[in-house]
Amino acid sequence: MGTGTRWGVNLAVLLCSAAVLAQDMTRRPQVEESAKSGIFLDVVVTPKKGGAPVAGLTQQNFTVTDNQAPEAITWFQAMRGSEAPVAVTVVLDTVNTSYMRAVFERNQIERFLKANHGNLAHPTQLAIFTDKGLEMQGGFTKDGNALGASLHQDVLRVRDFAWPEERIQRSIWALEQLSQREAALPGRKLVLWVSPGWPMLPDYLDVRWNTAKQKQAVFNTITGLSTVLREARVTLYCIEPLGAGDDDFLQLVYYKDFLKVVRKPARAGFANLALQVISTQTGGLVLNSPKDLAEVLDEAVDDSNAFYELAFDPAKGAPDEYHQIEVKVGEPGLIARTRTGYYLGKWE
Repeated sequence: MGTGTRWGVNLAVLLCSAAVLAQDMTRRPQVEESAKSGIFLDVVVTPKKGGAPVAGLTQQNFTVTDNQAPEAITWFQAMRGSEAPVAVTVVLDTVNTSYMRAVFERNQIERFLKANHGNLAHPTQLAIFTDKGLEMQGGFTKDGNALGASLHQDVLRVRDFAWPEERIQRSIWALEQLSQREAALPGRKLVLWVSPGWPMLPDYLDVRWNTAKQKQAVFNTITGLSTVLREARVTLYCIEPLGAGDDDFLQLVYYKDFLKVVRKPARAGFANLALQVISTQTGGLVLNSPKDLAEVLDEAVDDSNAFYELAFDPAKGAPDEYHQIEVKVGEPGLIARTRTGYYLGKWE
């Protein structure tokens, strides 16, 4: 079978799975935010030139726009330190990496968990993403020593999938299922996904899946996953343990071509579902670690040392219409980071 035929057959299977994923999402109940309603945001404020999150701001320091229209803030609360309602999930991805890299990542995650005598700032859980799905290593705990020990309870398995489409499918499913699992938990959730990211299919494949039905299936997955992550208050961090000599070094920059939000099915592609793209759109970060992965994991968790809860009433519009969110801080030299927008319609 030729290369083009292989891609076509397997991509058709993946597109079918994407459509099933989108249909399945519509049947799930809406996530409740207690007494809070509307569009809920977790906002991190930092100096424009970089630095630690800034605390001590008030509601008067913030303005919110929805598709460039000013919105009234209906809820505001400043959060700070280990008392903030934050849950952390560290995911070791063995599906999208090599065995040697996975071993290195496991050891670095253990260092991160056992630092500070194993006293974690927030309740933390560990998940290993394998060919069997997400394998949870116990529940949430602040005991980093116990979590670190659980990393070695089973033999580390890394399976080399024959087709990149299968890895994409499994990865999207795993992220969606984790978000659904954490949706019932109160507060903000940080998901630290240790991985170079799942495959980004080459541009030349566009001509092979350009039918309206196939594009709609991918678009449904994009809008559905975006909404599930928002409603569950998940901020995703892509922790890339890449060095300059790695074959997939291109992924460090290639994802930036797909950060522009997809507003119509005709523009939908699987690169828009890349781990790095989703992380950025949730208000998280893409953090590269050619040296000390444990320190980078610390950096991601430190993102919760000070943040702000904001809410506003959603605008009205057509189903699946995308609304761009912009949060600005009145204080000079500061910049706010949060999710980039939301989709209206059937997912609400």
